[in-house]
Amino acid sequence: MKPIGYWLNRTDQALTRSMDSMLAEFGLTRLAWQVLNVIKDHPPGTGTDMPTVQTALAYNADPATLNATVEAVVAGGWAARPAPARLVLTDDGRARLTEVAARVHAFRDLSAAGISDEEYRIAVSVLERMTGNVESIRPESM
Repeated sequence: MKPIGYWLNRTDQALTRSMDSMLAEFGLTRLAWQVLNVIKDHPPGTGTDMPTVQTALAYNADPATLNATVEAVVAGGWAARPAPARLVLTDDGRARLTEVAARVHAFRDLSAAGISDEEYRIAVSVLERMTGNVESIRPESM
C-alpha cells in the first residue's frame, strides 16, 4: 500500500487537472474558481479584501500564483476592484459563476462516485485530525 502522502498529492493533482480541464471552456482554472468563491461568500457589493483571499487560499497556491490568478479574474471581467485592495464579483462574474456551478456539482458527483456520505465525512475527519497532529509536532518532541 502506498503511503497517505502519495495519495494526497496524487488526488490533489488529479482534482486540479480534471477541474482545470472542465473549467477551461469558461476561461477558468480550479484556483480561479476558488478565488471567485471566496469573493462570492461575502455580501454582494461589499466583496472582500486581498488579505482575506490570501488567507482563505494560502494552502492552495503560493502568493505569486494566487496574485496572478486574482489579476486574471479581474482581467477576465469576473471580478472588479472598487478600491485598491478590495475585490467584488461583477454582475457578469456572478452570472457566469452560477452557470459554472452546475458543472462543478456534476464534477463533484463524478469524483465521489462509489463513496458514501459517511465515508467522505470519515476521510475528511481523519485528514483534519492528521493535519492537526502534524502541525502540532515540535522538533524537540521527537
